[in-house]
Amino acid sequence: MIDWTMWVEWIVKGFVLCLILLAGFAYLTLYERRALARIQVRVGPNRAGPQGLLQPIADAVKLIFKEELTPGKVYRIVFFLAPILTVVPSLVIAAVIPLGTSFNLFGREITLYVADINVSVLYLMSIASIAVYGIVLAGWSSNNKYAMLGGIRSSAQMISYELALGLSFATAIILGDSMNLTDIVNAQDTMWFVVIQPVGALIFWIATLAEVNRAPFDMPEAEQELTAGYHAEYSGMKFALFFMAEYQKMIVICMILATLFFGGYLGPGVDKYPLLGPVYLFAKVIVLLFGMIWVRATWPRIRYDRLMSFGWKILLPLSLAVAFITATGILLADMLNNQLYIWGIPALSIISLFIAIAFIYRDLRRKSHGRV
Repeated sequence: MIDWTMWVEWIVKGFVLCLILLAGFAYLTLYERRALARIQVRVGPNRAGPQGLLQPIADAVKLIFKEELTPGKVYRIVFFLAPILTVVPSLVIAAVIPLGTSFNLFGREITLYVADINVSVLYLMSIASIAVYGIVLAGWSSNNKYAMLGGIRSSAQMISYELALGLSFATAIILGDSMNLTDIVNAQDTMWFVVIQPVGALIFWIATLAEVNRAPFDMPEAEQELTAGYHAEYSGMKFALFFMAEYQKMIVICMILATLFFGGYLGPGVDKYPLLGPVYLFAKVIVLLFGMIWVRATWPRIRYDRLMSFGWKILLPLSLAVAFITATGILLADMLNNQLYIWGIPALSIISLFIAIAFIYRDLRRKSHGRV
């Protein structure tokens, strides 16, 4: 017999999750505008509704009714499918992120996640790597050299940071002794993993900034060089889908970072009141999103060759060292039954970070004096 109630539960959960991400995308744009305005000492959106709260709705109406122009020599099928291929992964990737534990509703236990997969970390990594195809295909199908350069930059950028991102996932897997996100969250019941491995969390955050093409890693767009890059030929709702994908990925990436290193939905009173779990996760995501916005407001875009150099020469060796230090510390603590080795993990990792910073400083000094 087919359990129709389970299917209905999955459909309702998926619909609610999509609704949350869509509403989050809309008001994240307002959050970013107001935060940027405050950091840069200027006035943000304040006309559409009280305190500008209706600005996202005004933007949505503008994009819906904006005329869509399709250049005559684009590859039409790919041109139309590329925005969809970009926005869909930003939605489905959130299916395995636990928003909380579970609660009873009309005698039925409702879990606060859409799917519970034993290898959910692998699911996250595989879906995250798909999104770049939409950007590359958008640039190629536009039949525009600037859009094509943006798509190529995106693929080259992904190769540069993807290995470091994967090793950051591996660090969380080692600390949690599981590939299941719920198990990783439960392993942080007494201490967040960011305390044990702050450098691993930092590497993950830097790599995910590149994942969502945020400043200072927004080379695929680069308005000053590529006139908006891969989406230069898009307008109306097709452009809105790219816009939506970027901001939804920001939310999802912060949810993943909070889950892997900041305790996820854990907080005081979650055992007694399970619905507090999403509230705690939401608060952590808001703080992490502000960090992304702050970086955009204060850091200039780095040069493209320096991004590649940073990814391969600094970020990858540092992430390898962090993964090795974490695995060695956990192994020694278990073998020798001495938890002091655990505290050697953050100490050695921070030393490795300072060594990496010293290499960056030396490289910048050599280039400033004309030596390569």
